[in-house]
Amino acid sequence: MKKLKVLLCENIHPMAKENLESNGFDVELITYAPDEKELLEILPKYDAIGIRSKTKMTEKVVQNNKHLLTIGCFCIGTNQVNLEAAKKCGIPVFNAPHSNTRSVAELVIAEAISLARQIAQRSMYAHQGRWDKSALGSFEVRTKTIGIVGYGHIGSQVSVLAEAMGMKVIYFDVLKKLPLGNATQVGEMEELFRNSDFVTLHVPELPETKNMITKKELSQMKKGAYLINASRGSVVVIEDLKDSLESGHLGGCAIDVFPSEPASNKEEFSSPLQGVSNVILTPHIGGSTEEAQVNIGGEVSESVKRFLKAGSSSGSVNFPQVDLPVKGDSSRLLNIHRNEPGALSAINTIIADSGANIDGQYLSTDNEIGYLVVDVHASEAQKLESEIKKLEKSIRTRIVS
Repeated sequence: MKKLKVLLCENIHPMAKENLESNGFDVELITYAPDEKELLEILPKYDAIGIRSKTKMTEKVVQNNKHLLTIGCFCIGTNQVNLEAAKKCGIPVFNAPHSNTRSVAELVIAEAISLARQIAQRSMYAHQGRWDKSALGSFEVRTKTIGIVGYGHIGSQVSVLAEAMGMKVIYFDVLKKLPLGNATQVGEMEELFRNSDFVTLHVPELPETKNMITKKELSQMKKGAYLINASRGSVVVIEDLKDSLESGHLGGCAIDVFPSEPASNKEEFSSPLQGVSNVILTPHIGGSTEEAQVNIGGEVSESVKRFLKAGSSSGSVNFPQVDLPVKGDSSRLLNIHRNEPGALSAINTIIADSGANIDGQYLSTDNEIGYLVVDVHASEAQKLESEIKKLEKSIRTRIVS
């Protein structure tokens, strides 16, 4: 079998490259996010790609690279990939939904303390030679209420850390979530805004969360409260936030994600919030710690490796879940097909007519595709692969071992 080639973009942690190379893959690592034009030019020579948040796997890119076996998102989100197009082409997408949870949660707590103590502002003054030693407008976070919008992996971690700091925790989530510690779930976001000294956002990028925080929601917050957004840049209307800060209604904010972000460190960053008092702006560094990047590199490269070598789709965000133990004396045949009447029957007819002995078989489906893993004797695998590939409903068929 040929040595599979993997492209890793956006300076993914080197341990991902090391892990994949140690398992027999040919890996190239680049430090930037290729644009659509470049992706269309370079991807035909690779079998798989790993990206972070800036590389856009659009429908056009996916449709023109149906040969790709998998896409690894070395981050939490997958909105930079057209997941539906990838699924229809038989390309599972993997991510790391938990690996940077602690890093983001720690940043949120650090920003809450920094806002309450005006640390960024006082530091800037000191750099400028201005000595602003005063207790006015500085507060302890202990006994204050932090309101968490979105009580998922990160929101719940923020909850634990905040309570350890002596804060009262309330949270809002569209689903009923079991509280950790003494946290309390509230029924409406307005109730959370009205009662929180700090509001921190931890929601995914969805049509429902776009422009979720506007002038209306900001006006519902307590006078002097602080807003923290380390979720998605599309969630907050920045112009409305600026107005609320400049009017004195909010006491400050910390923003780590923006509606428009530079594609690389070489591009200039601009925001209406620049220069506004008691505002902390950070360049999307919530998950940018050495620990998080090592964890992400390990988690996603392991998922990519297991799919390429054994066909395991466990953890994929757009694919039926299959995780069948490998039998050392068998060859593994993978088939992805349209989930339509007769598809599986046609495959099984080919297998039965060949007289092949099945050592193991597992099928998982969703509304659009079926994913079949079959272990057969090595001498029978190639002939079966050739015949099953010819089926009209087959999307992709390959041997992995």
